[in-house]
Amino acid sequence: MSVTSRYREAWEGFWREAPDEEGAVFWDAEPALTVARHLALFEPHLTDPWLPLVDLGCGNGTQTRFLADRFPHVLGADLSAAALDRARAADPAGQAAYRRLDAVDKAGTQALHAELGDANVYMRGVLHQCEPDDRQALADAVATVVGDRGRAFLVEPSEAAGAVLRGLAAGPAGPPPKLAPVLRHGIAPGEVDDAAVPEFLTAAGLTVLANGTLPLTTTEHGPDGTRIELPSLWFVTGRAVRQCLVRSDAPFTGPDR
Repeated sequence: MSVTSRYREAWEGFWREAPDEEGAVFWDAEPALTVARHLALFEPHLTDPWLPLVDLGCGNGTQTRFLADRFPHVLGADLSAAALDRARAADPAGQAAYRRLDAVDKAGTQALHAELGDANVYMRGVLHQCEPDDRQALADAVATVVGDRGRAFLVEPSEAAGAVLRGLAAGPAGPPPKLAPVLRHGIAPGEVDDAAVPEFLTAAGLTVLANGTLPLTTTEHGPDGTRIELPSLWFVTGRAVRQCLVRSDAPFTGPDR
């Protein structure tokens, strides 16, 4: 079952019903606590920051607008038309462009690459939402979009985050108010083995250039008032740099003139 058939209506229902207030969605934390931290890890690995940047799974565009302040051409792509309607409404100046895209649709991602050329990619928390059979296809899509020169930054909840979420959902009062709609619409986060993420990337022909751990900040608070953070893994990935090798026994003929 594809992401489209499994989740499109669930995501449409979620975004149609989600409150408009800033910070009302569980994962929609302010950029200073999310994408800004990620960019500090991502930017040193960009081979060309002037390439288009695709925010894959952009949702309502909170992080996309932050990226559009820092990169010349930013495209927010998402499966949900309702999410994209919110993103466009919150971006009346059109700092970024927005497009509906099923990221596991091979033809769709190939068409995007044909249009944009190589691009950099930012993807936060999308892989774990996929059905298991679609996860490799999503990694393949990232590889298609980045091409030879682009780089991608992926951040995903770790295995340990699953225990945190289960604990929140099973609390005496039930799941927290911002987590409850996610569960009700059937888009509860799935679990991806920590070791599987780099394997998906490698199978897609990409190389992990850097990786680490980082708390993934949410907009929800625990009973003691502290912000809920989920353990997460981050990866910078792209094609391996091809180097030309010169035979040590080849005669030196001097520079061309």
